[in-house]
Amino acid sequence: MPAKRVALIGFEDQPNLGIGYLAAVLTEHGFLVDVLDFRSGKETILERIAETEPLIVGLSLIFQYYTTDFADLVAFLRRHGVTSMICAGGHYPSLRSEDALRSMPGLDCVVRFEGEYTLLEMAQRLAAGEDWRDLPSIAYLADGAYVETPLRPLIADLDTLPVPRRPPAYDCLGIRSTSILASRGCPRGCSFCSIHRFYAIPAGRVRRTRSPGNVVEEMVQLYDNDDVRIFLFQDDDFSLMSRRDRAWASGFLDGLREAGLDDSVIWKMNCRADEVSEEVFADFKSAGLFLVYLGLESGNEEGLKTLNKHVTVEQNREAVETLKRIGLRYEFGFMLFDPSSTFDLVLENIRFLRSVCGDGSSAAPFCKMLPYAGTDVEETLRKEGRLRGDVRHPDYGFEDERLDAWFSYLSDVFHPWVLGKDSLLTHLRWAWFEMDILEHFYPDVENLTEYGRRLKTLTGWYNESFFRIVEGPAALAKAGWAGGYGLQSMRSAAERRRHWLEQELEGQRSGFFAQARGMGSRP
Repeated sequence: MPAKRVALIGFEDQPNLGIGYLAAVLTEHGFLVDVLDFRSGKETILERIAETEPLIVGLSLIFQYYTTDFADLVAFLRRHGVTSMICAGGHYPSLRSEDALRSMPGLDCVVRFEGEYTLLEMAQRLAAGEDWRDLPSIAYLADGAYVETPLRPLIADLDTLPVPRRPPAYDCLGIRSTSILASRGCPRGCSFCSIHRFYAIPAGRVRRTRSPGNVVEEMVQLYDNDDVRIFLFQDDDFSLMSRRDRAWASGFLDGLREAGLDDSVIWKMNCRADEVSEEVFADFKSAGLFLVYLGLESGNEEGLKTLNKHVTVEQNREAVETLKRIGLRYEFGFMLFDPSSTFDLVLENIRFLRSVCGDGSSAAPFCKMLPYAGTDVEETLRKEGRLRGDVRHPDYGFEDERLDAWFSYLSDVFHPWVLGKDSLLTHLRWAWFEMDILEHFYPDVENLTEYGRRLKTLTGWYNESFFRIVEGPAALAKAGWAGGYGLQSMRSAAERRRHWLEQELEGQRSGFFAQARGMGSRP
């Protein structure tokens, strides 16, 4: 009988809980699972696969932009003699299975939607030398013809899943953090998001939650066994929209308090603006909530309508103000440009951003809404003839062509500000995360309050620079653009970035880190 091994490949910069649950289910049923980081390189991956000869090589294709990179990996493995079953899963291959199969020669099949038990049954079939092509929830090519099998229902009871396999918890200033999930799915129908459709196509409840006790039990296990003190909930929406949701949240807080975790750990959540209330979130804060990620997305009513958010600009603004009053830190998603954008609407977005975070309470991101495969907005843009690009670089043109030039210029300016591990936005958000650790776990660090004020000032400087860079060339762009202005402004922006990062932020951080490290790893 072949060795009962499976290799799973994905990105592991954060705990990949999708892979983690797949690995846990396979392990629970006697399979040996290797989790390989895609970024380790093709040669390293090939070496490990050649050594272990797994029955299945599973690819976690989270973002469609990496399709060609994964296709290159599949071709590389096949060229070097790998004969294992190679399958892919994730949002894009589930929603566009035929496209994924035809664009990735050498891929045997797609495991569609929730894959834990489909992948397990496939591994069991292969281990027994049996055919796998009649399994539910898969798609493949047979003599060039596309075939997909009936879908299995979504997992009804998430408590039946084992605890996901994780890499070692990340350590920052001696405090360990990890990701966790309390639910799957989102009942909202935002036009730019593929999450709702991913969970709405198979039979079953679109959003399912683990029981509060099951979630707290996992947190206690991670706290006791791995000394995890920070839990980053990655739920698509930590929903509070219904009475049932609020009852779940109350039970969760009760569980944290009964386990004694409310004074020992801190946690982060994602939600919408219309779910924020002062009473509920003050209670959350008392049980360890320290950070809220808000999906604001737009600061004008037309943009919110295009994105199908079903919230108002005022609700977005009030959610931020509520969190400030409570003393909860927030980060947010925001699309400065979207398919409905005009010059006036983009500038209205800037005015909104200045009103909510001009005080330095959070760093503003620069983003254009992108048309993910399988979303409503992608379909709308296709019907309008505005969809451009390919699977790796999906895009669209604005109705006013002058906006294309303006956005292109701003993208060049802001690329080093907002994208990548060395961007200003990444450094600034990380500095705030470090500040959270200092405040909660090292409150006796000297001059911490002063450092917090300085960090807020630096964030405000960043935001105001951001806003002015957007506003500066707007009139010129609207008038038809003026060459030369862009180059001068780009040089100025690059110099501001260098000064801010090297002289301001890094100079402020070093002394506080030295103090925290000197206090030991378990305060």
